[in-house]
Amino acid sequence: MRLPEQRVVPALRITDYERSKAYYVDTLGFTVDWEHRFEPHFPVFMSVVRDGMQVYLTQHGGDCQVGGLVHFVIPDVDAWHREFLGRGARVAEAPNADLGFRNMTIMDPDGNQLRFMEPSSGD
Repeated sequence: MRLPEQRVVPALRITDYERSKAYYVDTLGFTVDWEHRFEPHFPVFMSVVRDGMQVYLTQHGGDCQVGGLVHFVIPDVDAWHREFLGRGARVAEAPNADLGFRNMTIMDPDGNQLRFMEPSSGD
């Protein structure tokens, strides 16, 4: 059996479903994989994906707290930075090599940090 490359799925707390969904889909280019609610007007638990990278977004207060940090390994930080700027993303840290590799940090509407990084040329 071949295991998928990503075997851990992080969850980030969101407080406003419509605002967060629009941000992740329209601004960051993710697609909604699925959504779940126990009842029609209950909090949502959803999965968003982009380029094989999956993140859960949850309105359930008991799942986790706002203020998470998730790292995404991507091929070209500068290209994604240009794309995100063009879509109006909130860039918390522009592309840099402060951590020893090329990276940038995007902030979602709830203050969760999404750090996009590319492998060093030595990898």
